Amino acid sequence: MKPGCQTTTSNTLNARLATGGFRSTAQRQQVYEILQAQRDHPTAEEVFIRAKREMPDISMATVYNCLDALVKCHLIRLVNLDRGATRYCANMEDHAHFYCNLCGRFFDIEPQAVTLALPEGFQVTHTELSMRGSCPECGANHK
Repeated sequence: MKPGCQTTTSNTLNARLATGGFRSTAQRQQVYEILQAQRDHPTAEEVFIRAKREMPDISMATVYNCLDALVKCHLIRLVNLDRGATRYCANMEDHAHFYCNLCGRFFDIEPQAVTLALPEGFQVTHTELSMRGSCPECGANHK
């Protein structure tokens, strides 16, 4: 994370938590920073493993509670694909998700890259779109 961004991120985090009725804690800060630093859509277990590096005493239950609070405060979103483990996304801009079946990575796809023709009169207020296939790297290697 860039040096000046951490203060802005902390201020945003603290304000959103307070608005949502949650206290700011070192654990919530740590989990949020993990999701901001590497936007690879980790599972709760992956977040736990990363958090343990900085906070050896953090428990899995605490990580789940932190993730739940961050979701409720609209700081992160859930990403569910089929029956796989829930993943967490720190990108709160409108976007779609692409899952590579070959390497298992998730990618954020800008909404302009996805065009949907809706029937007349429909208005989109929220989008949750997930696609599967192969990423460019895997596609090139799989030919």
